Amino acid sequence: MTPAASRRGILAAVSVALFCIQLDFFALNLALPGIGESFHTSSQATQWTISAYMLALGSMFIVGGRLGDMFGRRPVLLWGIGIFVLSSVGAAVAPDIGSLIGFRVIQGIGAAFIFPVGVSAISNAFPDHIRARALGLTFGLANLGTALGPFVGGGLAGGPGWRWIFWVLAALAAACFLLAARFVPDSRDAAADRHVDLPGALLIAGGVGLLSLGFIQGSSWGWASLATWLCFAGACACFVVFVFRERLVQHPLVDLRLFRNLPFVLVMTTGAVGNVLYAVTVFVESLYLQNVRGLSPLLAGTLFLAPALMVALSGPIGGRLASRFQPSAVMIAAALTAGIAVFCLTFVVSWGAFVTVFAVAGLGLGLGYTFVNVATQDLVPLERTGEASGVVLTVVVTMGGIGVALAATIISGFQHGGHGVADAYATTLRIFAIICFCWAIIVLGARAVLVRRGNMAPLFSRPTPNRTGARRPPEATLDEAGTH
Repeated sequence: MTPAASRRGILAAVSVALFCIQLDFFALNLALPGIGESFHTSSQATQWTISAYMLALGSMFIVGGRLGDMFGRRPVLLWGIGIFVLSSVGAAVAPDIGSLIGFRVIQGIGAAFIFPVGVSAISNAFPDHIRARALGLTFGLANLGTALGPFVGGGLAGGPGWRWIFWVLAALAAACFLLAARFVPDSRDAAADRHVDLPGALLIAGGVGLLSLGFIQGSSWGWASLATWLCFAGACACFVVFVFRERLVQHPLVDLRLFRNLPFVLVMTTGAVGNVLYAVTVFVESLYLQNVRGLSPLLAGTLFLAPALMVALSGPIGGRLASRFQPSAVMIAAALTAGIAVFCLTFVVSWGAFVTVFAVAGLGLGLGYTFVNVATQDLVPLERTGEASGVVLTVVVTMGGIGVALAATIISGFQHGGHGVADAYATTLRIFAIICFCWAIIVLGARAVLVRRGNMAPLFSRPTPNRTGARRPPEATLDEAGTH
């Protein structure tokens, strides 16, 4: 078992790395106008600095997580951080929008290696009785990037300039590299063959990339256009071939039996729906505060501090709840809280009420995002935590990106239909809040049926550890968890 002093170093290294990823995404939203002015380009082109990052991130999560399991979490984590550092420097000195987008793609690949491998490194370094709390603390510290992202991005964009966002990221990631090199030990799936399923990796990356591209560009190309439907058809083809290949290949990239683990699937899907609402809320409220309330980027970022700090607190809270409640119970509560709070947020007017309700929404949204990453680590064997983390992050992040693309389309549709800007923003948020709330009710009902059939443990029973060292509910059998 890893010594306590080393565990603290591992936690610090992974937390700082995840902090950089969170800060990167949330800081750049408010800097887009400044980027457009610097390069004299359209808002659609500048939006690709975020979309390209998300495409690369979502496409490579599974590959990054499984590479860590196979070849060692330490080297893959260091490679990911190194790529992130160099691409951040490249983005800071980018001479044009095309170069910036290219460096953002490379940044996304580095982040896709860091996130699942870092989470898996924590899972393998900490003993069972404190693993969930360690993951909760890691996400709590990482989520400070969410809290500070809009504030830092707005402040730097309105001050020395948007390029300083990337200089800050490069410096933080370089410090993280030194920490990881010093403290993170090597761990891997000893039973895994070192043969990389390259066709499988290309298929899953292509499928996720084409699906995301179709949704991102759908409103520009037209939802009925040939290009959009070719993206969707190509994505479906990639996914179908991927499933057939993984069932037949000797050393699959993803063990598909993972999806027979009912607790894992319920937690992951609820987390995905919750993250759609999370991403849409950040996107819509950023527009609302600037375009309707008339706030500057810095002031808009300041108003994000209250909900984002609640997101940060959700990490330690989620870690403590993991040992007391079934994972799906926490996820259902988080989704219900988030759905109700975001729906109410669209009706409040005064700043005091707005900040208060926004903070409650941040708690629900943050708990859902954090807990899906914490709980799913406890639902699979330790040797395959990187793979599981990659699958979860692929689904959760990709769905979040798709949600933002759909939200932009819905807002545009309402405006073209004669609705005012404020009304379009509010109605869009209500739609996604209702979807999140209804999904939580559906999962609650489905779970009740499964409990009556004896397929799952009661909702509020305490999770129990098993012999593998992974904490899983009684109903998650070895076969369901995807073990051999």
